[in-house]
Amino acid sequence: MPPSAASAAPLDLPLLGRGMIVTGVSRRRGIGFAVAVRLAELGANVIIHHYSPNDAEQPWGADDLDEVRTGIRSALVDGARFGDLGADMADPLAPARVVDAAVAAIGPVRILVSNHAKSGGDGSLLDMTPDSLDIHWQVNTRSTLLLTRHFAEQFSGAAAGERTTAPGVRPASLRPLDEFATGRVIWTTSGQHDGPMPGEVAYATSMAALAGITATVASELLDRGILLNTVNPGPVNTGYLDLDTPDRPLDDLLAHIATTPFGRFGQPIDPARLISWLVTDEARWIVGQVLTTDGGFRL
Repeated sequence: MPPSAASAAPLDLPLLGRGMIVTGVSRRRGIGFAVAVRLAELGANVIIHHYSPNDAEQPWGADDLDEVRTGIRSALVDGARFGDLGADMADPLAPARVVDAAVAAIGPVRILVSNHAKSGGDGSLLDMTPDSLDIHWQVNTRSTLLLTRHFAEQFSGAAAGERTTAPGVRPASLRPLDEFATGRVIWTTSGQHDGPMPGEVAYATSMAALAGITATVASELLDRGILLNTVNPGPVNTGYLDLDTPDRPLDDLLAHIATTPFGRFGQPIDPARLISWLVTDEARWIVGQVLTTDGGFRL
């Protein structure tokens, strides 16, 4: 089996020299930060996106962005590059600006981890308004699709006249993917397909859309040599499950977590391990999947 084009990197630095974007990296307790640090340790050039005003509205509050930057820089290998920018993903122009800024800073970007999300300001079905539904759609779903589109435009693929537009028409495979598939996209979703999420109708709807469209978008990206997978991190404590800064009642949840195989909530490094593996050449046989990493929470 021929190796992929980028497999010349050392085994301990499988992402050496590859450019990556991780969105939603504004807190050291967050999944995005853990992913950015892990990919930096594996040799990548790292661009992060952040939007602290969303955190400032939550019970846990915003973090010090200088400390966030320092934490990621300290994980970079020698010679690797780093950059960051803030953007409100509710702005329809933000996804293109993020990709353009990353390419200008570090050159071609081969990995996109779309981790940002709008949470809070939600409610039950009877609380829903057009505005509450729209803001979650704009940030969680629309911006992720547009980010992926602008990311994919860096990659050569089918000629413009051959682009798939007709319903039900599959893109043609241009060449063996073992050699051609150099791009990776990871979306993050939530556990709405595992059970009800009462009081989070707008959030769960917007994240369910990503899980639901994963196979379709993954199929369309193949002709550009991009492998897309979606990760459900399970219940990861990024501050919202702390006793002093919860955003939900914890008594029943704490009682349940004690019965799970690991007896704890997830930590950001747990999904970061899966995501960092999925974007390496070792995972190139996996595409179009919605993968759950929850430590047996559902069991």
